[in-house]
Amino acid sequence: MSNTDQVQRILFDNVDVRGVVTALQSSFQEVMAGHSYPPVIENILGEMLAAVTILSTNLKFNGKLILQAKGQGSVSTLMAECNHRNECRAFAQFDEGIPGQLSFKEMLDKGHLVLTIEPDVGRRYQGYVPLEQESLALCLEEYFQRSEQLATKFILACDGQKARGIMLQVLPAMQSGTDDWQRLALLTQTLSAAELLALDNETLLYRLFHEEQCRLFTPEQIEFKCQCSRQRSEKALTLLDAAELREIIEERGSIDMGCQICNSNYSFDAVDVEAICRDKEARKSGQVQ
Repeated sequence: MSNTDQVQRILFDNVDVRGVVTALQSSFQEVMAGHSYPPVIENILGEMLAAVTILSTNLKFNGKLILQAKGQGSVSTLMAECNHRNECRAFAQFDEGIPGQLSFKEMLDKGHLVLTIEPDVGRRYQGYVPLEQESLALCLEEYFQRSEQLATKFILACDGQKARGIMLQVLPAMQSGTDDWQRLALLTQTLSAAELLALDNETLLYRLFHEEQCRLFTPEQIEFKCQCSRQRSEKALTLLDAAELREIIEERGSIDMGCQICNSNYSFDAVDVEAICRDKEARKSGQVQ
């Protein structure tokens, strides 16, 4: 399949509807690498990644979009994020004995879906919707209907090797419920998960909309990238009191800072920690500006 690790916008010439199609393969597999997620978790994280790469295409600023699902069932947290450079990452927290067959709603009992937009400069925005639908796609459709009054259609799929998604949405100026929207939404609904996973974008567009005047924008590459680093881990350690840091070193011999997203580990030995402590003490005494 072509179009792997790419996201493309769909332009309809004569109707006020926007569309996006996305495909993740190497990037999805890199997100999963280092984790022993069961298939049910891999598949829902794949759908989350497809959704967040679709949604991030509408960012008109430098920053990131974060999609989180939290609940009290077998899964406590699902998170996927993507920034304006199409760098994505994801992780999950769940019970070890999670059943192999669960719907999105079942795995997140009494849950809610949270969408957060974090610009590098400016105010943070956050919206949420209760998880009352059986699938992530339906929950996202409900979110946009409730929060922005925008009719939206999502089809999401993942087979453990690749993740794909397509979204159609009325433009804010258009009145949902028009014949154009109803026709396009019904056409999109005919797409099966197997077709979505198998077809390249051009074939997919023809399969759904060959009677419409529409085209694909230039594809944008998607890649996995975690924002963790040794520098960030060291900065986190500076928030602790020097006496506390020295006590930990005395007890354990080193401090290990692990990333739950990519499983990287940053280890600080006694020499590293003493340098952090002395720097903290120097700054506190005013010796370092």
